[in-house]
Amino acid sequence: MYRLAHARKAPRDLVQRARMVELSWVGQRVPAIADELRCSSNTVRRWLHRFNRSGLDGLEDLGGQGPVQRITEAQRSRIIGWSDSHLQAG
Repeated sequence: MYRLAHARKAPRDLVQRARMVELSWVGQRVPAIADELRCSSNTVRRWLHRFNRSGLDGLEDLGGQGPVQRITEAQRSRIIGWSDSHLQAG
């Protein structure tokens, strides 16, 4: 856990979550961890609970949490092409 919490080439979010766990292991309380890492106490609690439930895998992003795409990539390309041609014509 120490190596991950201090890694320079790992994703920043994952390093921060590992640091939360590390600080918890050395006895820091949730509010102190939140202050040190500049996040909310609820965020620290959520990640500690996920780590306790799932180990290191619990610190990974779940994925699929972003907004639902409303148009396809093909439709997006057509719109961009249309707007570019109208900007150049005007």
